[in-house]
Amino acid sequence: MAPQQKSPAVRTVALIGIDGSGKTTQAHRLADELTAAGIAAGYRRNAGGRHWVGRVAGFFGRADAEELVGRRAMLGIESVLRWLAILRTILRRAFARDIAVMDRYAYCQYASLRARGAKPVAERRARLAYRLFPAPDVTFLLAVDPAAAQLRIDRRGYDHEEMDYLRAADAAYRSLPEFPAFVVIDANGTPDEVAAEIQRELKVRMAARPVVVPAPRHRPATRTLVLAAAPLLAAFAMLGLQLAESL
Repeated sequence: MAPQQKSPAVRTVALIGIDGSGKTTQAHRLADELTAAGIAAGYRRNAGGRHWVGRVAGFFGRADAEELVGRRAMLGIESVLRWLAILRTILRRAFARDIAVMDRYAYCQYASLRARGAKPVAERRARLAYRLFPAPDVTFLLAVDPAAAQLRIDRRGYDHEEMDYLRAADAAYRSLPEFPAFVVIDANGTPDEVAAEIQRELKVRMAARPVVVPAPRHRPATRTLVLAAAPLLAAFAMLGLQLAESL
């Protein structure tokens, strides 16, 4: 019988929410606080590249990413880049024994598609591609008033979001079928208040799950690659189709 090793019952934590809700700040903070408490944890960013494309747009004298490449194309690019980012996170998790604290996850892409008016078929294709990835052990939805979120975005000084979009994004997250499983955090408070609530909720969930897990089984690398290749290629083909139809 393989020996048993103790590891955190919660291996993946995702922080999601509208722009300006504090996802990045709180994800960094949670990873640091867990590490300081003696629990190995690492920050993982699953961005969709919209900010980077926006910077490229500014270089060419365009207002934002959508003005540079178009709304549909940007949604396609965002879907592909976020999928690749999550794939990298999942692969790193397979070899690391720490808690992956994820800044954004697949749910952010579904909400983005809904909020930006994509056709239902676009979300269905995204879900087919993203279904390769397991659901996080805990998903925190940082709920913030859109007006407060817009103020935070304007204060950081490098981008802007319209109020209509922020309201649509807030509604989109709450309309997702996965919403009942989210742990909703009131993100209207100070960073310290939000961080304290996240810590309280996480401690409850870590305490409720068993902490003894079987030691990992070592599978030959060749077999692992073969088993992974088919779903990876299928998912990437689905995303490629979505991107191609967007252009």
